Amino acid sequence: MKKWKLDRIISLATLASSIIAIVLVLKKPSPVAQPIPPAIAKVKAESFQEKIDQIEQPRPASQPPAEVRVNAEELNAVLAQAAQTTASSMLQTGVPGSVPSSADAPVAPGQPEVKDYQVNFDGDLARGQFVVEIGGKDVYVTLAGHLGSKDGYATFDPTEFKVGDLDIPTSLISGALQKRLAEERDRLKLPNEVESIKVENGELVMTQK
Repeated sequence: MKKWKLDRIISLATLASSIIAIVLVLKKPSPVAQPIPPAIAKVKAESFQEKIDQIEQPRPASQPPAEVRVNAEELNAVLAQAAQTTASSMLQTGVPGSVPSSADAPVAPGQPEVKDYQVNFDGDLARGQFVVEIGGKDVYVTLAGHLGSKDGYATFDPTEFKVGDLDIPTSLISGALQKRLAEERDRLKLPNEVESIKVENGELVMTQK
């Protein structure tokens, strides 16, 4: 039996690893958050709005800044409502496309379209997961990191990046991500009433000015 040459073995090994990578990229990962029943989602969204109303109230000089804590269910409920509102608007106006990353974020031609998103908080980490359609295939992207604020703007330092079930070193995407965040700086501006944000003990903490 003729022995295979080393370059042939390397070629087959490379092909096999490429196939595995493609399978992992297209594989649906474990969700970062579980679906919320509509009735509970309504209550959670109302709770979120009450907390936002609280932080928007004028603060007497004699009182310390208010601090509100938002859990992942409350935030996901609001995101789901925003997605439904945007989708309904698209259907009514006849605009094609999927739900963008925010209600007022247009999707430019040629850009991957965000179809779904959810968030979760784990300790001091924020973890988000969204679905983009690339080449007719749904690809799940998971991003986690430290959420904070500086000089009135939100900041994000990644600690985890996954495409499908494939882990990507954050060193490969950190520079591009920070560049993208810089380009979207206006969207990262905190509301006038908010002094700072952070994730702590599995909750998003917003501190009033």
